[in-house]
Amino acid sequence: MKLVLVAAVALVDTDGRVLLAQRPEGKSMAGLWEFPGGKVESGETPEAALIRELHEELGIDTWASCLAPLSFASHAYPEFHLLMPLYVCRRWQGQLQGREGQRLKWVRPTELRDYPMPEADLPLIPILRDWL
Repeated sequence: MKLVLVAAVALVDTDGRVLLAQRPEGKSMAGLWEFPGGKVESGETPEAALIRELHEELGIDTWASCLAPLSFASHAYPEFHLLMPLYVCRRWQGQLQGREGQRLKWVRPTELRDYPMPEADLPLIPILRDWL
């Protein structure tokens, strides 16, 4: 089975809320809410992938020193196995905007379960909730 490495980040604002992005129409799992991030390209570190993805998808810039590793998800989908490190980030520059047509929402950690998410993201919710 193919292993896919995807890096994700919980962006946390000054009120302790976490940013969720809704997968846009046309993408797999469209309509589900997720932590921002994306595939780690060949020769790229997870931190570099997040810095690139946050710039491309949300129009913000951050630095590796602002990405704190928190946990990871390991989940078998029918077509591939997903390995997804989850980072936490509280510092970035720029105005958040959904550059790929995705909706964005700031959510309290206790309300994360109210949003339908991909199966791989679900085990990360209690870890994030307890940490925040």
